[in-house]
Amino acid sequence: MDLMEAIRGRRSIRKYRSDPIPEEALQKVIEAVRWSPSWANTQCWEMVIVKDPDKKSALANTLPSTNPARMAMIEAPVVIVLCGKKGVSGFKKGEAMTIKGDWLMFDTGIAMQNLCLMAYSLGLGTVIIGLFDHKKAEEILGVPGDREVVAMTPLGYPAVSGTAPKRKEVSEFVFYETYPSK
Repeated sequence: MDLMEAIRGRRSIRKYRSDPIPEEALQKVIEAVRWSPSWANTQCWEMVIVKDPDKKSALANTLPSTNPARMAMIEAPVVIVLCGKKGVSGFKKGEAMTIKGDWLMFDTGIAMQNLCLMAYSLGLGTVIIGLFDHKKAEEILGVPGDREVVAMTPLGYPAVSGTAPKRKEVSEFVFYETYPSK
């Protein structure tokens, strides 16, 4: 699959078949995260792979009942919880190097994108979930205090295909040399 085809074709999937994911496919998804770029190669991301139905259900319950991805957490055969090590990315000798402070969100975002694109290239679906009780998810998974849960995604074979949402025209978000005058 061509990279641009994967970028354009990947969709947020919220309904999954229960078919198990071959271990080889799961390892390819993990390997895609492994090769994600990060600040000074700090590789601040960590993943918790959840297959246990009770634990998936407990994680699903950290989402508000109105979140359309809630059932996907239960239906998909795997849930991947992406965590980040605090105070590593964007730091040198314990001091933040930019006004943005910890680059954990930036680096884990890149890792999640690699995960989603690899999954899509293997015929698997994902949906990046950020609206949930992060502290409760950390409790469920036993995440230590120097780490934090950033996002979760179900991983499995889509039960339905997603459709592409309308995209902005390039001219709406690309400016050359400076922002245009209003």
